[in-house]
Formats: sequence, C-alpha cells, structure tokens
Amino acid sequence: MTATVAVTVIGLGPMGQAMTRTLLTAGHHVTVWNRTAGRAAGVVADGAALAATPAEAVEASDLVILSLTDYAAMYDILGSATGSLAGRTLVNLSSDTPERTREAAAWAAGHGAAFLTGGVMVPAPMVGTAAAHVYYSGSRQVLESRSAVLTPLGTPKYLGEDPSLAQMMYQAQLTVFLTTLSALMHATAMLGSAGMKAAEALPELLSSADAIGAILRAGEENPGAALDAGEHPGDLSTVTMMGATADHIVETSTALGLDPALPLAVRAHYRRAIEDGHGGDNWTRIIDGIREPR
Repeated sequence: MTATVAVTVIGLGPMGQAMTRTLLTAGHHVTVWNRTAGRAAGVVADGAALAATPAEAVEASDLVILSLTDYAAMYDILGSATGSLAGRTLVNLSSDTPERTREAAAWAAGHGAAFLTGGVMVPAPMVGTAAAHVYYSGSRQVLESRSAVLTPLGTPKYLGEDPSLAQMMYQAQLTVFLTTLSALMHATAMLGSAGMKAAEALPELLSSADAIGAILRAGEENPGAALDAGEHPGDLSTVTMMGATADHIVETSTALGLDPALPLAVRAHYRRAIEDGHGGDNWTRIIDGIREPR
C-alpha cells in the first residue's frame, strides 16, 4: 500500500481536477490552487484543501504538480513563491516548446527545486485508468523517488535526462493526433458533400484510422528501423503512387469547394520528394523534405 503523502496540484482545468481526484482516491493529502478559485469547489468537496495563495500551496507539499496552459503561467503563478521552492519537486505537466521547457528546468534549479517534465497522453476522463500513461524526462532519480505517488495518474514512461524529451514526445504524439482529427473532419466533409451523414461516414473513417498502425506494422517488422538505416525500398507504396493519390484528393477537395489547406500540405511532401528524384522510393522518403525544408 502506498504511503500517504502531501501533494499540491496547481491548475484546475479538467486535467488538474482529474489528477486531484485520482490522488485523493489514492489516499493522499492534496492541496490545490487555481487562479479562478471557484473551479476548486468540486475537488474541495471531494476532500482537497484550498490554498489561499500560490506560496501557501507550494509550502503545503514537497511535491508540486502543475497543470497549466503553458510555461508562462508557471512563472506568473510561482513568481511570488520562489522563496518557497527550495527542496521541492516541481512536476510540470503543461504544454509548451522544448526550449522553454529546458529554460524552466534551469529556472527551477536556480531556486533549489528539482524539476520533472511530464506529458499526459490521455484525456482527463482517462486519468487514473489502466489506459493512462505519462511520459517523463529529467532526473531518473527524482522520478523514481516520486513514482509511487505519480504512478496512479498513469504509468510513467521515462525518456531521459534532457528535460525537453517528454515535451518533445508530447508534441510529436499530438502532431499525429491533431492531424488525424483534421483529416477525419476533412474526409467527413467530403462525404457530406455527397449526402452522407456524419453518423454514417465517421464509423467507416474511424475503422480506417484504427487500421493504420496494423498496416504500417505489417509492412515493416520493426517500424522505424529502415528509416534509421536511411533505407526507403519502393517495392510497395512509392512516392509517385502516393503522390498521385494526393493530387486526386486536392482536385476533389477543390471541386467540392472545401478548404484545401490540409491536402495541399500533404501533396507538397510528395511533390518535393519527386522533384528531388525519389519518386521510385517508399513513401517514407518524404521525411527528407520535412527534415530539411526549402
């Protein structure tokens, strides 16, 4: 059984509230603070203690979890509490750029605090479930010392000492997620132009989205190994073939009067690879243009 400890959660949007409730369920003493104090009412009713100031919130626990809009919010909120940070661990689960994450880790260290970057890879309703996992980077020793408290939020996945790594993985995962969402809405709009309701279209489209992972794994025993080796064997889906499909999607979208921004961006990747003489290579060759844009 995990020992009861004191934990502070700063930021009570849906994610912060979900984490607070998960920590309370695990039996911990949770202190919370939020700019809009009214948002704390629900978790306070569930057993959390509401701090009057950020400094009071920090001083209530050795472990402080931040669930904020960005890293600028951390500075705004903790700027008045820097004198209380020494000896504590800040776990920042907010989204921002990798460079700002490194700067924040240095800022925390300058005030005597340990710093872990975290990326929660599930929506708020799934926090604390078996499906939840959280990427972390920073000191492995610090993570291990706090893992008993953090694990109930989601299985910890450690990436390395560089504090930006978890942020980078979070951004990479969200790149796939957000692009997929836009693609699903674009495809739904396409089918809607032919009179198909979203309730009919989305189940079919979601089945395709679900199958992408299996399709890519079937094409390569160890996904990514060929990329690491700089190999792009064009025995299946070539750049030219995929590029022709991208052309057709742009033409269809334009004819239907849809916003062509997404299909144009996709087509540009294939056209660049073809212009560079890689039309016969596997579609993965488009990574060259992504890595070195003109």
